[in-house]
Amino acid sequence: MGRGDKRSTKGKIWRGSYGKTRSKKTNRPHPPKKDEKKNG
Repeated sequence: MGRGDKRSTKGKIWRGSYGKTRSKKTNRPHPPKKDEKKNG
């Protein structure tokens, strides 16, 4: 596996594509956890 492989991280970087192996970074805030209780 290497640059020519569609599924590997190196292959994704080389092709400039994204997927499960190389996911895009998101700037979304994380939803609150179930254990956290709201004040009030």
